[in-house]
Amino acid sequence: MGKQKTKKFAAMKRMINLKDHRIKEKDRAKQRDKKKKDLSELKEREVTKYPSCMFFQYNTQLGPPYHVLVDTNFINFSIKAKLDIVQSMMDCLYAKCIPYITDCVMAEIEKLGMKYRVALRIAKDPRFERLPCAHKGTYADDCLVQRVTQHKCYILATVDRDLKRRVRKIPGVPIMYISNHRYNIERMPDDYGAPRF
Repeated sequence: MGKQKTKKFAAMKRMINLKDHRIKEKDRAKQRDKKKKDLSELKEREVTKYPSCMFFQYNTQLGPPYHVLVDTNFINFSIKAKLDIVQSMMDCLYAKCIPYITDCVMAEIEKLGMKYRVALRIAKDPRFERLPCAHKGTYADDCLVQRVTQHKCYILATVDRDLKRRVRKIPGVPIMYISNHRYNIERMPDDYGAPRF
């Protein structure tokens, strides 16, 4: 019996580097001129400009009664924590609160199906104000960020980390969230009497 030839799995053909001297002049890779960085040159970067009225000290629209934009997961987590949304908001802010829900958020809850029928019933509560959406699509996060950027009177109620991260970049928008079975508020001005946590 003869020897069987075994395949080498890691064997590869070696390629010649394009800068190698054995390759013809026309086929060689051209050397790039390295530009030295001028440290004295000013660095420019694009930063979105926000109007000064968006900052807390100038924002007179952010006061009682508070307008709170509610996200889908905020309603779900409120149900899990057994919190009445309107009453808990009032306990957190010590003032009258009007919860607002956009068409996108309502569509998102409806898409979730029978599992979230309690959340849908809460969202259809007459105490909730309904905000119509004029844009295409039903992605609620983009809708809420756009709404908060345009209008300076809303507090955003959400538990979603990605949405919180996006909204923190916009000045003058307080964020309401749930922790320890109660509502807390983040980035609220001291002038309006609400506790700062």
